[in-house]
Amino acid sequence: MSVTAYAHPNIALIKYWGKAARPGNVPATPSLSITLDGLTTTTTVSEAAEDSFTLDGTPVTDAKVTQWLAALRREHVIPPLAIESHNDFPTAAGLASSASGFAALITAIDGACGLELSRSVRSGLARQASASAARSMFGGFVTLQGPDWQAEPLLEPADWPLEVVIAVSDTGGKAVSSSDGMRQSAEAPYFAAWVDSTGADFHQALAATTARDFPALTELAEHSCLKMHGLMLATRPGLLYWNAATVACLHRIRALRAAGSAVFFTVDAGPQVKAVCLPGHGEAVAEELGQVAGVSRIIHTRLGRGAWLDGS
Repeated sequence: MSVTAYAHPNIALIKYWGKAARPGNVPATPSLSITLDGLTTTTTVSEAAEDSFTLDGTPVTDAKVTQWLAALRREHVIPPLAIESHNDFPTAAGLASSASGFAALITAIDGACGLELSRSVRSGLARQASASAARSMFGGFVTLQGPDWQAEPLLEPADWPLEVVIAVSDTGGKAVSSSDGMRQSAEAPYFAAWVDSTGADFHQALAATTARDFPALTELAEHSCLKMHGLMLATRPGLLYWNAATVACLHRIRALRAAGSAVFFTVDAGPQVKAVCLPGHGEAVAEELGQVAGVSRIIHTRLGRGAWLDGS
């Protein structure tokens, strides 16, 4: 038994940051994301004498994977597994590698063990390890909201074929993981306001996306991004995931928009800036961001599909 699955990471336009006070790794807020075509996690699972996990060619011990597998085995018959996972983009650097990683893993396990779980059920199971992984089960624009907290597709990639330019400025791992950062932010003075206000942002963004209203989505996405990082900064100690290149890219994107480019920015828990563009605007944005001091790599991509098995 050996099965390979693939998944793309996603970036949230309306952000989630923080956990609800209930079991199951449930987000504190709803979120809206886009799945990225140009970055891929490849995960192979094989039956083995005991569990093992290899990430990017290195054997690792990951408590999150171990605990998640234990919970999964309480509901399904799953033998010991050798898990080999590889990202073709930087891991744990603010590019949602955990999202694509767990989406690919549950897809591979489902195929290898013949569980025949629906994509929605697999989304809910992936969420229990990494909330954003629920969204990588689907392609295009994806929502994650209660009460079930299983992701749902909103628009397919071809329905609104936006372009995304990623300015990579630091490929190292984060000093504070997203999970730890969220736990710390729960004590921040702005956390309750963040939770209360994000619901309205989410519903307005749904309307903007359905209407293909790029200016409205621009304002909502940048507001959500900056509001989340404001919460991070108000955490004690403050969570500062940006570097000088991050800030320079944000200013460059606003200057490009003022000059007529259809583009907006979003940044997750890391320094990498994602510039979301209307079709035809990505090339010029990529050229401009590539000239920013400190940017080491530009990834120019489009929206991609949800997690899939090899050959499907």
